[in-house]
Amino acid sequence: MGCAVIGRDGGAPGFVGRRRELAQLVGAVRAAPAVVLVEGEAGAGKSALVGKALVESGTPGERVLTGRCHPVAAPTPYGPLLDALRRGRPVLAAAQLPPSAGALRAWLPDLADLLPEEDTAGAGGDERYRLTQGLLALLGALGEVVLLVEDAQWADRGTRELLLLLARDPHPGLSLVVTYRAEELPDGAPVLGAAYRCPPGVSGGPLRVGPLERAEVLELVRTALGSGSAGSVAGPVPGSGAGPGPGTASALAALLYDRSGGLPAAIVEDLALLQEDGHRADPVAALSGAEPPRGLREAVTERLAGLGGQARTVTEAVAVLDEPVSEELIAEVAALSAEQVSAGLVEALRAAVLDEPAPARYAFRRETARQVAYRRIPGPTRSALHRRAVEALRAREPQPLARIAAHTRALGDRNAWPQAAEAAAEQAVEQGDTAAAGSLLRELLAEADLTPERRGRAARALSGLAANAAYDAASTEVLADIIADPRLPVADRGEVRLTLGLRVAVQGGDRDGFALIEQAADELIAERPARAARALVALAMNERDGEGAAAWERMAKAAAALEGEPDEEVAAAYRATRLTFQAREGDPELWPELDRLPRDASSPELVRQTTRALFNVGDIAMETGHDRRAGRLLTESRALARQAAISYLECYSRIALLRLDGLAGRWQGLEERFEALGTEYPDVAMARVERAMLFGRLAASRGRLAVARAEFESAARYGERESQVTAAIRAAAGLGAVELLERGAEAAAVVLGPAVAILRQAGAWARGGELLPIAVEVARGVGDEGAARHLTEEAAEALGGADAPAAHAGLHQARGVLLEGTDPGGAIESFHRARDAWREIGRPYEAAKAEERLARALAERDPQTAAERLAAEATYNTLGAASDAARCQHVRRDLGLGRMASPGRRGYGEALSPRERQVAELVGQGVSNQDIAQALFLSPRTVEHHVASVLRKLGVGRKDVAEALTESEG
Repeated sequence: MGCAVIGRDGGAPGFVGRRRELAQLVGAVRAAPAVVLVEGEAGAGKSALVGKALVESGTPGERVLTGRCHPVAAPTPYGPLLDALRRGRPVLAAAQLPPSAGALRAWLPDLADLLPEEDTAGAGGDERYRLTQGLLALLGALGEVVLLVEDAQWADRGTRELLLLLARDPHPGLSLVVTYRAEELPDGAPVLGAAYRCPPGVSGGPLRVGPLERAEVLELVRTALGSGSAGSVAGPVPGSGAGPGPGTASALAALLYDRSGGLPAAIVEDLALLQEDGHRADPVAALSGAEPPRGLREAVTERLAGLGGQARTVTEAVAVLDEPVSEELIAEVAALSAEQVSAGLVEALRAAVLDEPAPARYAFRRETARQVAYRRIPGPTRSALHRRAVEALRAREPQPLARIAAHTRALGDRNAWPQAAEAAAEQAVEQGDTAAAGSLLRELLAEADLTPERRGRAARALSGLAANAAYDAASTEVLADIIADPRLPVADRGEVRLTLGLRVAVQGGDRDGFALIEQAADELIAERPARAARALVALAMNERDGEGAAAWERMAKAAAALEGEPDEEVAAAYRATRLTFQAREGDPELWPELDRLPRDASSPELVRQTTRALFNVGDIAMETGHDRRAGRLLTESRALARQAAISYLECYSRIALLRLDGLAGRWQGLEERFEALGTEYPDVAMARVERAMLFGRLAASRGRLAVARAEFESAARYGERESQVTAAIRAAAGLGAVELLERGAEAAAVVLGPAVAILRQAGAWARGGELLPIAVEVARGVGDEGAARHLTEEAAEALGGADAPAAHAGLHQARGVLLEGTDPGGAIESFHRARDAWREIGRPYEAAKAEERLARALAERDPQTAAERLAAEATYNTLGAASDAARCQHVRRDLGLGRMASPGRRGYGEALSPRERQVAELVGQGVSNQDIAQALFLSPRTVEHHVASVLRKLGVGRKDVAEALTESEG
C-alpha cells in the first residue's frame, strides 16, 4: 500500500508504496479501453494513487478530463461530466466532432465555438436523450483520453446512468476511472447504479484502496524521515551519527497508525503538523497528547451531526464502553429499549459511524473516531454513562475488572480507583495479559497519594512483569522512576533495582547495569538473602573488565546465601548460570545436564530459568560450532518462551535462529526477516547488533566494503558496552577483515589487537573461531611472525580437550595461514582439515573460504587439484557472494588455472548474463561503478559496459534497477 508524503520543502508530495494497486491501474490505462472503479474511504489515498498512475502511464495532462462530484442537496445533472469536458478545450479543438455533439452547446456555452450546430431538424427524443447521445458522441470523438470522475458517491442519477453506459461500451481510446466511497453510497447501491462487470476486451475492474498496514506506515515514516519532512521532525538520535534511529521511526509509525487507523491523509497531516511545530527532539511525545488529525476530526463530527436522537445516544454509549459490545450492553448503558437500540444501530451503521467488527458486536471504525465522539459528550451525560457501565459490568461473570477500573477512573473516583486498578492488574496477570497489567500498574504508580504498602506491591508486580518482557525504553524509564521514589521500602527498592539492572545489562546490552545489580544485592541481603543470591548469580555473568575471574567466587557467595534461605527459583537461576559457564568452556559433560532441566514445572520462574538455560547454551553452542544441536536447543527455548509468555527470551531465540540460518547459508530473504524482527523489537539491543553483524557479513561478501565497515563498526560499539565478550570478538574479526582488504595489515592490527587481548583476558578460546585466522594473517602481514605463532600455540593449548568444533576449525585455518610460504605441505593439510571441519559443522561459506585458501596453497604443487578446489566459486555464486566469486575468478587468472568447468558459453540475448546479474544486484543496492569494479575485480571501463547493458535490457534507469530485478524474478 502507500500514499503521498510531504516533500522536503513542504510542497509537492512524493509517493510511497501501493505497488500492486499502482501496477494494476497503470496497466489498465495503458490498455484502453479500460474501466477502473477505485473504492476507498475518505483519506485512503485514492486521488494520490490515480495521480501517480496517470504520471506513470505517461498520459499527457491535457488528455485527462477530470470532473468532481460534490455533497450538495441537488447536484446539477451531468455536472461532473460537463465540468470534465470544460477542461478539455485543447483536446476538443483538435477533434472532429459529430453533429450530435451540438446538443451540448446550451450546456457548455464556453465551448460553443468548438461545438457543431445541433441538427434540430433531425434530432429526435427528449432533451435528456439528446444530451446523453451528445456526451457519448463527443467522448467517442476525442480518441485516447482518460475520463476521471472523483467522489462518485455524490453523483446525480443522470451522471451514474451515463457512466454505466460508458462503462458497458467504452470507445476504443477511453479510460474511465471512477473514485468513490462505498460507505456513503445511497442505500448501499452500486456506484454505477447497477452491478457491473468489465465486458470482454475491456481492461481494469474494481480496485479497492484500503488503509495502510503497520509495516507500510513504518515504510512511509522512514521515507518521510529520510526525505527531510520528518527528518526535521525527529532529528538525530544521540550517538547514531545522523538521522533518526530505528526506535524513533518505529515508535512514531506505531503512534501514527493508532491515531490514523492507517489512513494516509491523516498520517500526512500529522507529519505536516510536526514539521510546522518543529518538534525535533521527541515527535512521539508531541503527538501523544495531540488532538486527532483535523481532517479526520471534521469528517467524524460531520457524520455524528447527521445522526438522529436514538443513533446519537447509541454512539455515545459505544464511545464510553470503548470496546466492541453487544446490543444488550448498549441498551443497559444507554438506558434505551432493545427496539430503540436496534434502530439507532442501523442508522449509525448506515452512516459509517459504527462498524460490526465481530458478529453482533459494535464499535467505532477507528479509535480516533471514538475519541472524537467521546469528547463531544457533555460531562454530566458522560458520567451517567460511565456509572451505568460500571453497574452493568459488575453483573457480568467473571467481572471484567480492567474495564470497571477504567470507568471508575473516568468518573474521577480517587478512593475506589487504586483498589480497582490493583485488582484488575492481578486479574490481567492471571489471564496472561501482561501488557494490560503493566499499563494498569504504571497508571497506579503515577498516583501521588498511594499508600506505601500498595506502592510497594505495585512496584514489585511491575518489576516481575518487566523481568519477562522484551526490552523497551519506556518500561526501563518507569523502573528507574520507581527506585528514585524515597517512599518505597528498601527491600522493595532492591527488588525493582535488580530487575532494572538485569534489563539494562542483559536485555539492553549495557554492562553499566551490573552496578545496579551490585547495589540491589546490598539492599536485599539483610531482609531477602535469596534475592540477594539472585543478584550475585547475575553479577557472575559479567566477563568483561576482569570480572570473569570473580565469577565462581560470586557463585559461591550465592550458594551460601541460599543455604541460609533456600529458594527453588533462585537455585534454578544458579543452575542455569552454571550450565552457561560449562558451555562457554566447551565442557563435554554439559549435554546430559540439559536433559534434566524441568520443562513442565508449575512455577513460572522455574520454566523461565529452564528457558534461559536452553537459550544461553544454544547460543553458545552456535558460537562453539555445535550448529545442529544449537538449532534444537534454540527451537525448544523459543517454544517454551512463547508458551510461558517470556517475550524477551522468545525474541532472543528468534534472533539466534536467524543467525543460524545465515551460518548455514540460508541467505535468501534473511535481510528482510532481520528487518522485520528489528521493527517488532525496536529497543532490543541484541536484534540491532546481530542485524549489523549479518548485514556487514553479507555486504563484505558482495564487495560493499563501505557498508560492511559501517555495520561492523556499529556492532563493535555495542560490543564495547556488552558484558559478554563474544560480540566484541566477532565484530573485530569482521572489521579487521575489511580493514585488511581496504587499508592493509597495519590498520587491521589496530582493530584486532584489543580483540585478542579481550579473548585472552576472558579465556574465551572456545568462542574464538572467527577471530583466530584473521588475527594470525594480520600478525604475519605486519611482519610479527612470533606473535602469529604464539597466538596459534596458545589457542591450541587452551583448546586441548574442549568440545568446540568451530574453534578447532578456526585453529586449523589459522595454522594454514601461519604455514603459508614456509611449510606448503603443512598449510595444505591444515586448510584441508579446516574445510572438512566447517563442512561437518554445516557452514558452507566458511568451508568455501577454507577451500579457496587450500586451492592457493596447492597452486604450485598440483595445479589441476587447485583448479578443482576453486570450485568454492560455485558455492559463492549460490550464496550470492558476488565479490568472493569474482575473487576466485581473479585467482584462477593469476595462477593460470583456467575457467571453472561449465556447460559452455552461450548468448543471453535480452536476458541478463550471470555477470550482468551480479552487476545489476550491486547497482540495485546503490553501489557506485568504482565500488562495483573493486568488488568484482573488474576494470571501471568493463563495469560501465555491463551497467549500460543492464539498464538497456531492463528498460529502466539506475534508481529503478532493484525493483525491475524483483519484478523479473517474480
